[in-house]
Amino acid sequence: MAALDLRPLSLGELLDRTFFLYRKHFFLFVGIAAIPYSFFFIINLAFSLLPIFAGAASSVRMQSSGFVAAAAGGAVLAIVAIIAGAVAFLFSVGATVHAVSEIYMGRETSIRGSLRWVRGKAVTIFGVLFLSGLLMIAGFIALFFPGVYLMCRICVATPAALLEDLAPAASIRRSFDLTRDFAGRAFMIYMLYFTMVWGIVAVFQLPFVVLMTVSAKNTQLVVLWTVLMQVGHFIASALVAPVSTIGFALFYYDLRIRKEAFDLQIMMQSIGTDPAPAQATGGAAPLFGRDAS
Repeated sequence: MAALDLRPLSLGELLDRTFFLYRKHFFLFVGIAAIPYSFFFIINLAFSLLPIFAGAASSVRMQSSGFVAAAAGGAVLAIVAIIAGAVAFLFSVGATVHAVSEIYMGRETSIRGSLRWVRGKAVTIFGVLFLSGLLMIAGFIALFFPGVYLMCRICVATPAALLEDLAPAASIRRSFDLTRDFAGRAFMIYMLYFTMVWGIVAVFQLPFVVLMTVSAKNTQLVVLWTVLMQVGHFIASALVAPVSTIGFALFYYDLRIRKEAFDLQIMMQSIGTDPAPAQATGGAAPLFGRDAS
């Protein structure tokens, strides 16, 4: 696998490369993204089928104790599925970042290999997402625009934490350093992502919402359309989820190339020199390291 050309990218090139990687490695990225959403799909499907189960229970006159036991068992399974889905989501985010990194460096990767690499890093990913969420909530509570701005400034915290082995708080600071003067690019990646979300939702879910409205008096049809809507939601989520993660992982590398001459560091490593590590301050790293010999 050939490495991508390491150079500063324009906004158009950054977005184009995002879709290029997504298309070329479609099954890799969609396969990783589908793992957590499969848990959420099972939960949503179970809730969609509740009217049928309730009807069956009433038709056989299930005893109240048996119904309560069944409901409690379903609630426990739902909680387990939610927790498993949340953990799987952390692994999915980390595996996608790792897959982009491997492709970027010209190395082979796989779904299993990317997920295996994330082992031991799920707590770090959770910490980064938790701190990022707190910052964004604070920004949105203050005013809408500060929340959007904070989203754009902390967008590469997860790649920084995983690829530089940083703690959650340090990765947030690292993201602020890297994205200084480049928040507008992050905003455009977000806009692309949300545009795709709205478009795919319109294709995979909106038709079933209309059919549910039309068939409101027919319980069986409503259940059928609801189930199909959940299937559409699962497909749409798996298709869209990788786009923002790929885009921000590439954005992270682009920022390091621009601010820290990361392309020269990789070039020197490839010819046998050992460049000094980049400083985690957003400043430019030394261009020439000590001789490897």
